[in-house]
Amino acid sequence: MIDFSRKSLFFSILLYLCTTYFIASSLLTTLLLTGCGNKPQNAPNNIATPVSVVELKKGSISKLINTTGTVQPTYGVSLNSEMSGFYKLQINPKTGKTFKMGDRVSKGTIIVRLEDKEYENGIAIDAKKLSLEIAEQEQSKQKALYEKGGVTMSEMRNTEVKVTNARYDYENAQLNLEKMKVKAPFDGVIVDLPHYTTDIRVEQGKPVVSLMAYDKMYMDINLPESSIRYVKEAQPVYITHYTIPGDTLRGKISELSPAISSETRTYKGKVLVDNNQLKLRPGMFAKADIVVDRADSSIIIPKDVILSNRRRKYVYVVEKNTAKIRNLETGLEDEYNIEIISGLKVNDNLVVKGFETLKEDAKVKIQK
Repeated sequence: MIDFSRKSLFFSILLYLCTTYFIASSLLTTLLLTGCGNKPQNAPNNIATPVSVVELKKGSISKLINTTGTVQPTYGVSLNSEMSGFYKLQINPKTGKTFKMGDRVSKGTIIVRLEDKEYENGIAIDAKKLSLEIAEQEQSKQKALYEKGGVTMSEMRNTEVKVTNARYDYENAQLNLEKMKVKAPFDGVIVDLPHYTTDIRVEQGKPVVSLMAYDKMYMDINLPESSIRYVKEAQPVYITHYTIPGDTLRGKISELSPAISSETRTYKGKVLVDNNQLKLRPGMFAKADIVVDRADSSIIIPKDVILSNRRRKYVYVVEKNTAKIRNLETGLEDEYNIEIISGLKVNDNLVVKGFETLKEDAKVKIQK
């Protein structure tokens, strides 16, 4: 009996000590949490999330179809010597120096002259001109005599034949002399100028100069079959090239083939490009953005601020320092931006930074 009582007393004391320790620990934990200012877990979070916003304005956007192609000059020609003669490269009146590659020339400008005094003397152009003048004077006399009955019809006709022959000889001599001059057949740029030493004899048929007109250029393009219902003649085209960053040239669709390639499922087109400042060079590989649709006076926002799930597209706007969700209906889009048909209005403050972790009605702080 004595042993049993001792054991009961021991367990009672042990239970008392454990209970006291548990209560003391709980009170201490509560005091510590209260002293550190901790709040219950279900207390509302009033910390404002920093965000950046833009105030929406109306703008424009275009639906583009992208393609590439090689730009070519509208005119190009390689001129060969039509006659033999001694080479004389002419002076460019714009620079005061002999012509060189890259010089712009006007139609009719003499670039190279071939000289051959012996040939020119043999043509005897002055004598042929004099013969024509004499024949014309004789014809006038015979015509006056014929009207007075002084000569027959046959005699007057003979003078007409002499005038015709004399004119042919003179004009043919002029033509042959003109062939000694190599002229620009159109406004263009010298793109090749084979080197010949001055006064060296150049034989007939030798290449002398090459010209291109590329103030207007064309680009051959291939378009996917899927674009056939969008792309039309005369649509505007934006032309870009990496050598002219930040500068866009304008063009338009000038031709479209009705035939679809069975191998590539594409069809051919041609773009006419305005290149007045000669920024594009013949042979460059350029990018073409065809404007197939356009929206003006619309709400346009960056595509990368739009959030989405299976049911909707949405963004956040800020109203009275609170984040609000706006569900969107979208329209045209390009590489970076998209048109908003409904869901946003002018002067809305669209969240463009910090939206990733936002929730509806969250407090926000707008950063400049």
